[in-house]
Amino acid sequence: MSLPDKVLERLFKRLSATYGAEFINKWDNVSMSDVKTAWAHELSSFAGNLTAIGWALENLPERCLNAIEFKKLCRQAPKPLIALEDYSKASAVIVDAEIAEMVKAVVHQTDTNDSKRDYKAWAKKLKARHDACEKLEIFQIRSYKVALCITEKY
Repeated sequence: MSLPDKVLERLFKRLSATYGAEFINKWDNVSMSDVKTAWAHELSSFAGNLTAIGWALENLPERCLNAIEFKKLCRQAPKPLIALEDYSKASAVIVDAEIAEMVKAVVHQTDTNDSKRDYKAWAKKLKARHDACEKLEIFQIRSYKVALCITEKY
């Protein structure tokens, strides 16, 4: 996927306005069409993630960048967070039924004499890691809290 021409034009306007003659004169001996083609090629991997380009424009260094340096800056953009609240919540009845089915499947696969098996060991391990100040992903924290029935008041 190629970088849209509108994006490239806006990028060049912003860089020209920010760096002035330093940016404009940087390409004196090269066709502007060739320069823009090279930039479009370098930044093509961000065609589906224009927020990284926007982030890079908001975090420009004092020194004028070339296409490769700008691409490196785009790679430093923070990854977008997926808010779990954005997803529609399933009803508690459906979730409980699904969990019951999963537990049945696990119990069915294990030996019937294995009644002392701790099915929440994974959640306890995650909680211990979290309590030890290890950085966990938000979904890991929520998962162990749900499994261990830990509720928080907001």
